[in-house]
Amino acid sequence: MKRSKISANVIRRLPRYLRKLDDLAYHGVERISSGELGKQMSLTPSQIRQDFSCFGEFGQQGYGYNVEALRDEIATILGMKRGYSAILVGVGNLGHALMENFGFAAYGFHLKAAFDVRPDLVGTEVAGVSIYHADQLAAYLREDSVDIAVLAVPRRFAAQVARMLSENGIGAIWNFTNLELDLDNSKTLVENIHFSDSLLTLSYYLTEAREEDGEA
Repeated sequence: MKRSKISANVIRRLPRYLRKLDDLAYHGVERISSGELGKQMSLTPSQIRQDFSCFGEFGQQGYGYNVEALRDEIATILGMKRGYSAILVGVGNLGHALMENFGFAAYGFHLKAAFDVRPDLVGTEVAGVSIYHADQLAAYLREDSVDIAVLAVPRRFAAQVARMLSENGIGAIWNFTNLELDLDNSKTLVENIHFSDSLLTLSYYLTEAREEDGEA
């Protein structure tokens, strides 16, 4: 059934809920109230109940939420059980780090292949994933269904590669190129990741705190 439009703020909170529930389960917590969950996440109980009500009724009056069951529901909502496939384009320092250290499988993604132009990388493997030449990318996509592309190419190539990915049926792009991609007239979804946003947000709050303390 197609869901009614859910606000972006609610969707952005779902991964936070997932992380918290994973942490609770790791520490042996079997159930939790909206009040306690809100306290631990700096959210109000009503906000939590409103968020979950967008997708159904998961808690019980007087009982709260079963941690494992709620985690399972959120994982389903986030598409973690659909077996989505992924490729990575650009095996530079960041791309290599993502392949080596980011647990794609833990979030329901199968990283099938990576692509680069460097001769010393092509034909090798990182974390069990084969690296192919970028010239083979279009042919690979025509022959093999892929849901998402992780884009970590140099910024100057980002728009060109993104357009090619979109034209070859990629459903979504996780963009680490530090260029704000906007694929007009395309059904391809784009999530632009800017590490600087998080750092500068932290810098703002640090500056605010120090100004309140009377520092210059």
